[in-house]
Amino acid sequence: MKEVLIIIPAYNEQDNIKRVVDNLIENYPQYDYVVVNDGSRDHTRRICRENGYRLLDLPVNLGLAGGFQAGMKYAYRAGYKYAIQFDADGQHRPEYIEPIKKKMEEGYDIVIASRFVSKKKPFSMRMLGSRLISAAIKITTGKRIKDPTSGMRMFNRRIIKECATNINYGPEPDTVSFLMKNGATVAEVQAEMDERIAGQSYLTAFKSISYMVRMLTSILVIQNFRKRR
Repeated sequence: MKEVLIIIPAYNEQDNIKRVVDNLIENYPQYDYVVVNDGSRDHTRRICRENGYRLLDLPVNLGLAGGFQAGMKYAYRAGYKYAIQFDADGQHRPEYIEPIKKKMEEGYDIVIASRFVSKKKPFSMRMLGSRLISAAIKITTGKRIKDPTSGMRMFNRRIIKECATNINYGPEPDTVSFLMKNGATVAEVQAEMDERIAGQSYLTAFKSISYMVRMLTSILVIQNFRKRR
């Protein structure tokens, strides 16, 4: 069985994608990767093709959930033991993949690269949403996730299969919460995140607030009625 697949969803990341993927190829060749181009309107597709990157090229924009599921389908069908979400904007650091993998080998289903295992969460408007989501997960699962909005998460084969063969499994805190409610074991590993240095984040102030409201509603209300195949 193949070991680790790095799933890199990319939407309009022409300014970052080459730097991110070249770093993986040159410095972390022990890991496989796949770029999921989510119907980008810029030159992301062309850059990937010109450089011969391993690419899933979605013809239309499916959103982060669709890109994530495409990557998980690829991981499942190709027989990977572990799959890890990895941002195309350069914020995630690949040196944490190995400690995350070692934690997975202790028997966890999901391991999250967390900024707040050994460091205190700052008090800010941005972190207020994170605190609220952590509280919601604690209320509904009885367990605390210190960095629920971290997008760098590794999944084992069982969770890869579940995400690949079912719908409505996006790379978001409510999915982690739902899986925890259904028996998934989760751990966190201390990690640092870099700031985006090029391109624009899709999360505006309004979208950030909307995201937090959506996550809280899903975790506290909708998941009580969600069915699992």
